[in-house]
Amino acid sequence: MILLLHNRYRTTGGEERSVDDYAWLVREHLGEETEVLERDSAALSRPRAAVAMLRGGLQPDDVAAAVRRTGARIVHAHNVNPSFGWRALRAARGAGAGVVLHLHNYRLVCAVGTCFTHGADCTRCHGRNTLPGVRLACRGDRAEAAVYGSGLALWQRRLAASADRFLVPSAAALERLRELGAPLDGRVAVIPHPVRAFADDSAAASGTYALVASRLAPEKGVHVAIDAARRAGRPLVVVGDGPLRGALRQHARGADVTFHDAVGPDRFAQLRRGAAVALVPSRSAETFGLAAAHAMAAGAPVVASRIGALPELVDPEGLVPPGDPVALAAALQRRWGDAAAGERGLRRVRERCAPAAVAERLAAVYAEARPDAGKVPAK
Repeated sequence: MILLLHNRYRTTGGEERSVDDYAWLVREHLGEETEVLERDSAALSRPRAAVAMLRGGLQPDDVAAAVRRTGARIVHAHNVNPSFGWRALRAARGAGAGVVLHLHNYRLVCAVGTCFTHGADCTRCHGRNTLPGVRLACRGDRAEAAVYGSGLALWQRRLAASADRFLVPSAAALERLRELGAPLDGRVAVIPHPVRAFADDSAAASGTYALVASRLAPEKGVHVAIDAARRAGRPLVVVGDGPLRGALRQHARGADVTFHDAVGPDRFAQLRRGAAVALVPSRSAETFGLAAAHAMAAGAPVVASRIGALPELVDPEGLVPPGDPVALAAALQRRWGDAAAGERGLRRVRERCAPAAVAERLAAVYAEARPDAGKVPAK
């Protein structure tokens, strides 16, 4: 039995999809039962969230009880802020489970998790020094930034010490976390996200639009894709929701852009198969690039920003400088309907992200995550 922990975000994103994918992977490819213990930030008042951050988590006994009830040998924790915190991990170990902490983002050091603030990449916070993020109010207003900055600084080392192993989705993510001074030592494994399904071939030659699938947030660079599509004279389909929903619709006025706020899995698959090219115009250092991986798995040729982990997935000919609509437009035109590029991407993502390959590496990490309830967390 593997127990997955996840504190859902107020705005659903790729990490929720990743938790679902890992639960599926453990069941279908490791042959173990799984249970997901979730808490939801949308159901948590902001004062209560602040208490959770500053205390290092709420109600850790619930996690210990879940370990004992299910007989979980491993607790695979994803996002733990604000309501789980280090106390949940310590409780899991005390109940006899090994703990794997999955770092999908940079939130061990960075309050917003993306290393992106005020329109630019940012690595000002380092180790337990989160004062730059408080000063810049990267997360919400100054009060919220102070709560998150204080919570991270107070409990960062104890959170890290409460995990037996860490997972990160790319070499680039690990490099950035070390650059930020995250206390990871040598207990880290790099494992790409699993992709459940792959197309047989590329249908890009019959595609009729460029596709962006993304949370509509500043670091995702969707406005750059809109500008590039307008410049190239190509239709663009945008799938996703987020805080810039209204602003991006306004920005797209006069351009051939269609927005879909939310679609089901089958419709999403249809949209990917109908794309002549997929765009991933990120402005922040992506820790993996799930949108790129899913587009490649569907056979779509991909053009992406040369930033973060995206160069580990996308071939050099498909990379452009982040935030450059001129370069993105030129690459969009070059890759429009390029089925050969789509086929190459399909092979590449299958090699990296096939469930059997990811499951084998995950099983090795679980085997190394030994319960050690007697270990005293660092202060």
